[in-house]
Amino acid sequence: MYSLLVLFVSSLCVVLVLTPLFRGLAIRWGFVDQPDLVRKFHKSPIPRIGGIPIFIAYLASFAILLFLNLQGSHTVRGHLGIVKSLCPAAILVFLTGLLDDLIGLKPWQKLGAQFVAAGIAVWSGLQINGVAWHQFPSWIGIPVTIIWLVGCTNAFNLIDGLDGLATGVGLVATTITLIAALLDHNIGMAFAMVPLVGALLGFLRFNFNPASIFMGDSGSLFIGFLLGCYSVLWSQKSATILGMTAPLIALSIPLLDTSVAILRRFLRGHPIFSADHGHIHHKLLARGFTPRRAVVLIYMVCGLCGALSLLQSFEHERFGGLILILLCVGACIGIQHLEYAEFEAAHRLIRLGAAFRHHLNAEMELRTFQNGLAAAATADRCWELIQHTYCRFGYHEIRLELGGQLFTHKSKTNHISKTCTLRFALSENDYLSISREFNTEPPSIVARFNHAVGVILGPKAHQMRPAESARQTIGVAVEHA
Repeated sequence: MYSLLVLFVSSLCVVLVLTPLFRGLAIRWGFVDQPDLVRKFHKSPIPRIGGIPIFIAYLASFAILLFLNLQGSHTVRGHLGIVKSLCPAAILVFLTGLLDDLIGLKPWQKLGAQFVAAGIAVWSGLQINGVAWHQFPSWIGIPVTIIWLVGCTNAFNLIDGLDGLATGVGLVATTITLIAALLDHNIGMAFAMVPLVGALLGFLRFNFNPASIFMGDSGSLFIGFLLGCYSVLWSQKSATILGMTAPLIALSIPLLDTSVAILRRFLRGHPIFSADHGHIHHKLLARGFTPRRAVVLIYMVCGLCGALSLLQSFEHERFGGLILILLCVGACIGIQHLEYAEFEAAHRLIRLGAAFRHHLNAEMELRTFQNGLAAAATADRCWELIQHTYCRFGYHEIRLELGGQLFTHKSKTNHISKTCTLRFALSENDYLSISREFNTEPPSIVARFNHAVGVILGPKAHQMRPAESARQTIGVAVEHA
C-alpha cells in the first residue's frame, strides 16, 4: 500500500512541478495553439505540449519508487513486467503525438504508427479473449485487439475539444480501472494505474477551464493507448464470462463519441479524420451549456458508466445483461436528444426504404388504372374503375357526372367535418368531384392519380356527348368545406 501511495504522490508532484516549466518553454519556443475563431475559441495562444509532463511523471514515479528502495520494492519489481512489456508501444504512441504537436503529421501517418504500436502490444502478449458471451480464437482476438487499441487511442484524441474534457474523462476511466484492479487483487495493474491517476489529477489543475496548457496529441494519444491496453488486461483477469464488456462500459463515452463522429462523417461523405462541430460536447454547448457545465456533465456520465462497469465486472453476471441493455437504451436516448441531423435524415431514408414495396404496389396499381380507364368505352365502365380505385389514393367520397349519368360513392359512413374537395370540369355538363379529410396527409402518388383522371376523362366526356359543339378546357378547383 505504501508503494502505491509513493507512486501516486510522486507522479502528482512531478506533474505539478513540470507542467508550469513546459508551459513557459512552449510559449518561448512558439509551440502554442493559435485561436482561429472557427474551431479554437480561446482568447490567446495556449501551449499544446502538456503530454510531455504527463509522460515524464508516469515513468519518473516508477524510478523514484525503485530508488527509494522501500520494503515493498521487491514486490513492485516482481509486478513491473506489465509496464516493461508495454513501454515500447506506449513510447511510440507518445512520440507520434509529440511530432504531431510540434511539426504536424498527416492522419495516415499517425494512424500507421498507432497500428504498429498496437501490433507491438499484441506481440508482447496483450490480447482480447472475448466480448460478452462470445469467446474469440486467437486468429480473431489479434485483429480485434489491434482495432480496440487504435480505437481507444483515437477516442481520447477526438474527445479533447474542451478545456479539461479529455483529462477529466481519462482520470475517471483510470480511477475506475484502478478500483477494479484493487477489488480483483491485481497488484500489477494497480501499480500500472496509480501513477497515471496522479499525473492526470495534477495536470487537471492546469487544464480545467480556463486552461493554461493543452494536453495535445502527445497526451491524449498516450493516455488513450494506455487505457486501451490496461482495459484488455482488466478483461483478461475478469471473473465473469462477459470479459471485455466491463472495460468497454468504462470507456463508453469517448468510444461512443468517436463512433458517432465516424458514422456522421460517413453518412455525409466527409473524410473520417476531418474536424467538425458535431461531437457530444459541441452539441451540449449548442443546447445552452457553458463549457464548464458541459464538461462536468460528461464527467458525471462517465462516472456513472464506470460504476456500472464495476458492478458488471464483480457481480458475476447477476446484472450483466441488464446493465448492457440499460447502457444501449441510454446511449440511444442520449443521441436522440442531441438531435443529430445526419441520423434524422438517415432514419427518414430507412422509413422510405421500408415503404418501398408499398410505393411500388401503388405505382403498378396506378398504371393498371390508367390503362383500364383509357380503354373504357362507356360511362359505367369508367365509374367502375374509379370507384374501385379512388379510396387507395386517400379519398373518401366521389361524385361523377358523365355521359348524362350521375354516380356517387362514400367509403366512410361517419361525418367528416373538414374535407378537401377537388372538382374536375370535364365538359360543360360533366364533372368529377373527389374529397379527402383535410387533416390527413395524402399519398405521395396522389398528384399523378389526379392528373390521370383529368387527362383521360376529359376527352371521353366529349365523346360521350356528341351533340356538344363547344369543347371545354379541363379545369381544377379546390374547395374547403
